[in-house]
Amino acid sequence: MTAPEAESVHTRPQAPRPSVWRGQGPVVAVVALGGAIGATGRYAASLWWPAQSGGFPWTTFWINVVGCAVIGVFMVVITDVWAAHRLVRPFFGTGVLGGFTTFSTYAVDIQKLVDAGHPRTALAYLAATLFAALAAVWLTVTAARRVLKWRQR
Repeated sequence: MTAPEAESVHTRPQAPRPSVWRGQGPVVAVVALGGAIGATGRYAASLWWPAQSGGFPWTTFWINVVGCAVIGVFMVVITDVWAAHRLVRPFFGTGVLGGFTTFSTYAVDIQKLVDAGHPRTALAYLAATLFAALAAVWLTVTAARRVLKWRQR
């Protein structure tokens, strides 16, 4: 007796994988470029307005609040007004504003304040930053949408 013939398995030919430059490469590149620009802006702000040791970290506070306000307006513009190129959001939203805002420094500032014996200042900073950042996004989104409605009349 002969062995039964193996059934042939029909598989679809796999499509060639797109090159990295057609896939995520440009996104990574624009995020990196935007991040460098945003971080440079944050560094310039810290030189212009240095934080005092043990005091409320006003520079980081305002950088984060301003960055959140800008992202509120930006998101309204690119979702409600302008059909942006696919790289605009990663460049500006993730890159520039992600590099400009500094919530990791916010966490380090809180720890430094606690370690230096200023727990009340740390708690005030923790709460004020969260409240102000969320309020900034909400207020700027609301204001931007109202301006758009007013302009469309």
